[in-house]
Amino acid sequence: QVQLVESGGGLVQAGGSLRLSCAASGLTFSRHTLGWFRQAPGKEREFVSAITWRWSGGDTSYADSVKGRFTISRDNAKNTVYLQMNSLKPEDTAVYSCAATSPFGKTQYDYWGQGTQVTVSS
Repeated sequence: QVQLVESGGGLVQAGGSLRLSCAASGLTFSRHTLGWFRQAPGKEREFVSAITWRWSGGDTSYADSVKGRFTISRDNAKNTVYLQMNSLKPEDTAVYSCAATSPFGKTQYDYWGQGTQVTVSS
């Protein structure tokens, strides 16, 4: 059974940083594209960032709203994907969830974590 467990959320002032982690189990981690999504109250879930399954460590992509501030990375030895968030803004406040595709997938996410709350105060 695939499990994705996020951690690292919390309350931070605007301009601060947080590092989210997502530990995966029940899958061959290096074969899956991993993504981060977020959902703010009253809004639809939106894509934040993704890193592909490529053996070299993966190609990365970002939403325009976080480009230059957030960095996604993965440690295949630890079955963990990270999201380093810098220069946080109040509009970054949301529940952040990680997701995984099926093996060798690109954009169809089949597995989801429960999410971790990130709150940025002004």
